[in-house]
Amino acid sequence: MNRPFGLFTATALAGGCLLFAGVKPLHASGGVALPIGYVQEHGWDEPPGELDEVARRGFHDGIEGARKDYGNHRHMDVNNREEYQHPHVAQRDREAYRHGFERGYRVATEHLMGAR
Repeated sequence: MNRPFGLFTATALAGGCLLFAGVKPLHASGGVALPIGYVQEHGWDEPPGELDEVARRGFHDGIEGARKDYGNHRHMDVNNREEYQHPHVAQRDREAYRHGFERGYRVATEHLMGAR
């Protein structure tokens, strides 16, 4: 009688291994086990490749500004950020910085508000 139980156990174990074969380890997906291919190659908070260096800095600062607003339960509005209104970049770089900042802020807002 132990033989059929052993066969059932072995079959169930093999099936379980196959079921979870397509799951990324927790450390690779930020602590959440997700099927392989579900997580994008790059993180949601990485600046798009087409942005220049100044816009990438603005994108990063926009992400951080949105995180601060969200964490402090402030109204999510890019126009309320001092860094956006008065960026600490050369006059010639302000438009690119603001473009990147606004894009980063929007991406972070969508991500953070979707998490609710």
